[in-house]
Amino acid sequence: MNLSERLNEDMKQAMKSQDKFKLSTIRMIRATIKNLEIDLKRTLNDNEVLDILSREIKQRKDALQEFEKAGREDLASNAKAEAEIIAGYLPEQLTEEEIKVIVQQTIQETGASSKADIGKVMSALMPKVKGRADGKLVNQAVQQQLQ
Repeated sequence: MNLSERLNEDMKQAMKSQDKFKLSTIRMIRATIKNLEIDLKRTLNDNEVLDILSREIKQRKDALQEFEKAGREDLASNAKAEAEIIAGYLPEQLTEEEIKVIVQQTIQETGASSKADIGKVMSALMPKVKGRADGKLVNQAVQQQLQ
């Protein structure tokens, strides 16, 4: 079952169980996917859906930080809950140790030796961790390795 089918099934289940919050979150994601499919005039594959899910989580996390700064706990809790629902559709996230190992391997593969090579390392690294690690964490690990 691909991600789009899984979203459809979970949406049906949320309707049956009358989980309005989960239902609205899934509908929001499906709308984003559908809009992109309309723009591209084709159905999206799982990697493209993963990109959308990652972007949606990043938006929720950014919003969460802003809501917490503004003291809006009600909005912050909604953003956090939405991010948790969306995260359920992503592959299992890598730990910091696993990220460091992948970063070291990629640095060796690319022959990077200084901070000037960060772009080269990141372009080789991101496809390996796509959907399984936050880009900020990966970037920090690369910068630490290339000091």
